[in-house]
Amino acid sequence: MSLDIQTWEKWYEEHREEILEDFFQFLRFESIGTDPNYRTQTRECAQWLSEYLSNIGLETTLWETSNQPVVFAQDLRAGKDRPTLMIYHHYDVQPVDPLDLWETPPFEPSIRKGKVFARGAQDNKGQCFYTVTALKAFYQLAETRNFNLKIFIEGEEESGSTGTKEAIEKHADDLKCDAMLCIDSSMFAEGVGAITLGIRGILTTELTLRTADSDMHSGGLGGIAYNPIRALCTILSKCWDEEGKITIPHFYDAVDPLTDRDKQELDLELDEEEMKRKFGLRALSPEPGYTIGQSVSVRPTFEINGIDGGYTGEGFKTVLPAMAKAKLSCRLVPSQNPEEIFQNLKAHLLSHLPKGIELELELDQGSPAFRSSGDSMIAKLTTKAYEEVLGVPCKKMVIGGSIPIVADLSNVTGADVLVMGFGLDTDQIHAPNEHFGLDRFKQGFLTIGQIFKGLNE
Repeated sequence: MSLDIQTWEKWYEEHREEILEDFFQFLRFESIGTDPNYRTQTRECAQWLSEYLSNIGLETTLWETSNQPVVFAQDLRAGKDRPTLMIYHHYDVQPVDPLDLWETPPFEPSIRKGKVFARGAQDNKGQCFYTVTALKAFYQLAETRNFNLKIFIEGEEESGSTGTKEAIEKHADDLKCDAMLCIDSSMFAEGVGAITLGIRGILTTELTLRTADSDMHSGGLGGIAYNPIRALCTILSKCWDEEGKITIPHFYDAVDPLTDRDKQELDLELDEEEMKRKFGLRALSPEPGYTIGQSVSVRPTFEINGIDGGYTGEGFKTVLPAMAKAKLSCRLVPSQNPEEIFQNLKAHLLSHLPKGIELELELDQGSPAFRSSGDSMIAKLTTKAYEEVLGVPCKKMVIGGSIPIVADLSNVTGADVLVMGFGLDTDQIHAPNEHFGLDRFKQGFLTIGQIFKGLNE
């Protein structure tokens, strides 16, 4: 049977009701891997996914870790002379807070205006399930399977992949492959596909400043005790100069300038007015000397992700807090070392800390950036598949987000690695009312199908 687009589309429409039913069941698992309170539900999700892949026809197992298990599946019956493709996904999702901003319950999927609303609808359960659905169709449609397949689905992507890294080290030989697809990225724009040739690395940490053993009355000790929120604001403000450049010592030392090839090959530009309109942005802060598109993709950042201290409830409480906290992160580019950046950040904060204030700062997670080639077999095959499905030229881009485990998998597999996906930056991933268009779910299914077709020839 020919595996052309019409064949894939016919199969999809014939199984549409079953696809949605299984997808919704996948979404109902409260697999918040970062929260220990959801450990049982997250594991149940992994077990369900493992059984689903087994029923398709793959040999499946759960690789146990110190945290959540890895779902690993494979079919090597094509033999050593045929190429081996590995596909990466994750089944864990972000927390749902603030719950009151969800229009419908986050783990009760609903369809509104052609979009599925649920936590994980796009990131990454939606993208995972159109791949799984394409696998199911391939096993039913293909008369022969002429390439080997491995599936790697982790449960800790949203929390640093600590246990997953253990599994990678332990099962390194099982992960060898010729090509790897990480399907956890976005389109260039609605209706326009893109292969992602780079993702930024990440560093996260939590800063705590303490000035006393307990909170104090601001009338009795105000003007005497040093307010830790003030100290926090002071030292964090020293991390940028007046133009917006990051002042952490040696922060930019390993950052390579944009090459002529980067400028020619990568689609880096964004429309400022469109970004303002799309997100209701009032102010922009690109790195001085760079466009917003470059600043959000190929340049490093330092951000304050949250501040906590004192009283923030209803009414007013004239308290002088004993401590203040901030959650901090950096997005890193190739050659930047997360551990070195962390040590330089800590030294910088200490150098501006008022006398007598205690500072605590520990590295939470740190993963390097990743770049790949647009000339590899899998890159060319994926580009062709995008163009066949969407009917427009495929773009090449790098993204500002991070997928911590990809660099580790690249090193262990020895494969040509490519990142791809069908997300849009308006899908509200990590936010209330996350959603994924059913049109893009189907496009993802068809694109994976065309990649399978190309490998099978």
